[in-house]
Amino acid sequence: MSRRGHVSETPATALLRASKVAFTEHPYEYLEHGGALHSAEVLGLDPYSVVKTLIMQDQDARPLVVLMHGNRKVSTKNLARQIGAKSVEPCKPEVANRHSGYLVGGTSPFGTRRQMPVYIEESILALPVIAINGGRRGYLVQLAPQVCVQLLGAQPVHCALAE
Repeated sequence: MSRRGHVSETPATALLRASKVAFTEHPYEYLEHGGALHSAEVLGLDPYSVVKTLIMQDQDARPLVVLMHGNRKVSTKNLARQIGAKSVEPCKPEVANRHSGYLVGGTSPFGTRRQMPVYIEESILALPVIAINGGRRGYLVQLAPQVCVQLLGAQPVHCALAE
């Protein structure tokens, strides 16, 4: 890999390398509030295969991670019902940063500061490869979606809504 395409190690990439996970690095020009749709466009990827890492919390403020297609929203009602919670809502950015150890916009599900339950939209697991944040704004890694189940114990859920 050329030096131009290399990004310095993050807790996420350190965990992936230590776990001998095959992945490719995809740095891009970060845009504040650009989200998964921006990164997909810049990198020429299908937004459905770009996976957002969302830090949410249940009614008792217990944090959890939700992995969702870049062009879908989370039905918090469906998610809460499936995980046995009364309610689920997104964390405020500063709370999400504290739980994950990453800045919002650069949150990876790998190498988080705090261990949290991880839920993955089930249809993501049917994709051959996904692009997911590598632990820094403007930096995605591509890997097999099954890695999320193997390394994170991600539990499949059905909670996607069209954008």
